[in-house]
Amino acid sequence: MNPALDPITLALVQNRLDHISHQMGWVMTRTARSPQFSQAHDFSCFIADAHGMLISQADGLPIHTGGGGFAVRAILRDFKDAIVPDDVFLLSDPYTAGGNHLPDWVIARPVFVSGKLVAFACNRAHQVDIGGGAAGSYNPEATEIFHEGIRLPVLKLIEAGRVREDLWRLLLLNTRVPDALDGDVRAMIGSTRIGAERIAALVEEVGSDEFFDGVLAHADRRFQTSYSRLAKGTWKAEEPMDHDGFQPVDNKIVVAVTVGESGLIVDFDGTSPQMQGSKNSSVANSTAAVFMALASFFEPDLPKNEGAFRSVEIRLPEGTLVNARPPAAMTMNTILPAFEIIHAIWKALAQALPERASAGWAKTGAQLVIAGIYPNGGRYVMYPFTAGAGCGAVEGRDGLNMIGNLITLGGMTAPNLEDYEYLFPVRFRRQEFRCDGGGPGRFRGGTGCDHEFDVFTPADYCYLIGAGSARSASFGVEGGKPGASAEPMLLLDEGSVFRPTRNSVVRQGPVTCHGLTGAGGGYGDPKERDPSRVLRDVRDGIVSVAAAERDYAVAITADGLHIDEARTAQLRQAAAA
Repeated sequence: MNPALDPITLALVQNRLDHISHQMGWVMTRTARSPQFSQAHDFSCFIADAHGMLISQADGLPIHTGGGGFAVRAILRDFKDAIVPDDVFLLSDPYTAGGNHLPDWVIARPVFVSGKLVAFACNRAHQVDIGGGAAGSYNPEATEIFHEGIRLPVLKLIEAGRVREDLWRLLLLNTRVPDALDGDVRAMIGSTRIGAERIAALVEEVGSDEFFDGVLAHADRRFQTSYSRLAKGTWKAEEPMDHDGFQPVDNKIVVAVTVGESGLIVDFDGTSPQMQGSKNSSVANSTAAVFMALASFFEPDLPKNEGAFRSVEIRLPEGTLVNARPPAAMTMNTILPAFEIIHAIWKALAQALPERASAGWAKTGAQLVIAGIYPNGGRYVMYPFTAGAGCGAVEGRDGLNMIGNLITLGGMTAPNLEDYEYLFPVRFRRQEFRCDGGGPGRFRGGTGCDHEFDVFTPADYCYLIGAGSARSASFGVEGGKPGASAEPMLLLDEGSVFRPTRNSVVRQGPVTCHGLTGAGGGYGDPKERDPSRVLRDVRDGIVSVAAAERDYAVAITADGLHIDEARTAQLRQAAAA
């Protein structure tokens, strides 16, 4: 490393880059038109250097940003020397443009200082609707990518400061909600402009972009220190995928993590072949999931840039669920198999460093999008981001009861219910933590959510069957138990109940939707849980009196307010025997 790149300045540069990522996110949140951006934060801002290496992903969702370097390198590949100041690029395609799935559009703005390309300011955001066979970016019947919406190779949306109006009209023509898309893309462009201005100011202040190489090298050293604690050897694990969207299947993600002296090899040999449904992953998406699994396993202050993974070799066999061949459908891949990739790696790493083990987070039982007509006319597309699942417990901490799902690591937030009732023809009846959902353990898994709301207009309900319904939604570790399974959204109409068992579009009049999200796994022997914690859970309504005795060997008095000390002592003694 250049000796002039002192550690203090490197730390300041990394923090400034991360702050710029956050600033871009704040701009997007405050200016986007759709609530999935302004409320749920289903977008992510990141920064890459002039070579397309990710140098900051502090904002948003790791599944968006971890593969961001692929998108920028696709721009450099396709446009080479034709990148000039005030250009803005647009892309999405997972096969040709470094995308993860088609709804996630990337806006990338090159940053120039004194005529030299130094970086890219980027925003990846899941668009409300991109055409295709069903409203809302998810086509339940898709069996190839052509069914899923408009495919965007690397394009210049703005050329040297001039908007390509013909391309803009093409984009608006290929969405059911052009007003929303128009406002959201403009917000993305604005966020990258702010980011580019801040990055240029940083480079001018420190006098060079060599510091970007320095922060990448620093992250490499930090990660090497982290993985050096892993036991040497090859650690294998797998995670099931039980449904392809059309029928039950017996697929699996298989991984072998080899820990050597100079790096890690993450090999997915043995993973099931690509499937007919949309749970197939692109290289960028699978890489992002691998990076997320590795980064989240170690200390939270590990630098989150591409330099951290220089010592990691990822092997993704072509034609499998983790590297599908075209024209495989891919819309679900940021959720599944990304969940399975992360879980499988966590299981493998836990064998090499058990004290860092995490129980499984709950998988998404079903992806639902609601599309209808407002009472006064005009189309709407609503994503029910209001109901999160439970996350897994770790040593020293219960799982969070409701959180943005695993591939967001909590970066996606639950929208304000009152705002949703204002924006859409819906009314929420309840939104509460499940009782007896969380996986029992010395530290309990997150409970998941029990939610119910009315939809007042006829609508299409687009269901994509996820995972964790036919079997447990999560797994326990160190003696902990798995969390409760998800029960996909139910449609109740005059007493009838619809339980989706395959990908489908259901057209219904005004209905009530009800569902239970999955729950996280527990950590450690449940019979070792502090009885006072069990009592608190009973008082909070998230563990029943019966489950307290059955799962935790803690007897609660009939009024649910106190521990029956004598009965509890008997139960614990019997459990120990």
